[in-house]
Amino acid sequence: MLWHKFSGEPIKVPVKSAVEDAIIREKNAGYKLKVCIGTDSQVRGGDTEFATVIVFLREKRGGFMFISNERTTKPYSIKERMLVEVARSIEIAFELCDLLSKYEVDMEVHADINTNPQFKSNEALREAMGYILGMGYAFKAKPDAFASSCCADKMVN
Repeated sequence: MLWHKFSGEPIKVPVKSAVEDAIIREKNAGYKLKVCIGTDSQVRGGDTEFATVIVFLREKRGGFMFISNERTTKPYSIKERMLVEVARSIEIAFELCDLLSKYEVDMEVHADINTNPQFKSNEALREAMGYILGMGYAFKAKPDAFASSCCADKMVN
């Protein structure tokens, strides 16, 4: 996965190194951090674009994020696409979990899945929640899943 900052500046080191550098910098500046990871996708024609974000929240002081975009031509059902979003978020959470534990940074995995059964994305809620909680991560779904439903949503071109 290729990563960049919100400004568009590419992250030229492995994302784990960039996250560690950010944590050290922010903690040295006196901030208490929380990391939220989420993925959203958009289908246009035959393409599906995924945007995965790592959101760093500074307690009472705003935040910033790292973004990765990827496009595919593989067709997905709505449920399958929701679970692919969750899998992408879990992949990053798994890569970062030891680092976040080392620096005592709380993490949540956000799923862009509606808790209201009237929405199609709700079909994937039970599996997504089981997947995330089964990995031992804190889980948020809509309307509380801002990393996926707001931040990643804005990053899907």
